[in-house]
Amino acid sequence: PDLTGHEKFALGNVKYNISRIHVTAVELPSASISLLPGSGIKLVIRNASLTIDMNWNIRTWMFKDSGRGTVHISKVFVTAMFSTPLDNAGPASISLTSCQTTSGDVDIKLNGKT
Repeated sequence: PDLTGHEKFALGNVKYNISRIHVTAVELPSASISLLPGSGIKLVIRNASLTIDMNWNIRTWMFKDSGRGTVHISKVFVTAMFSTPLDNAGPASISLTSCQTTSGDVDIKLNGKT
């Protein structure tokens, strides 16, 4: 979905819109899944990266600008725990019980016009 909002600064409000958000690349160089006896599944992703392309525009009382942008997030680490109840009463289910995520670097490039 698009991201729309505004921020207040000393010199006035800035309205922004980020649209046409597309994930263009995902790299998972190290990922593992482990079964945890009696409790569920552990997912570990190390050193992943993600690239997102988007359109952006901003507007203030003084100027407006718009263009295309790219966000590259790298050194992403994720550890997620899932529970898998073992009852035969219904369909199999899985639920997220914990998740920890960190990212190391974020590179943002905005190309625009005034």
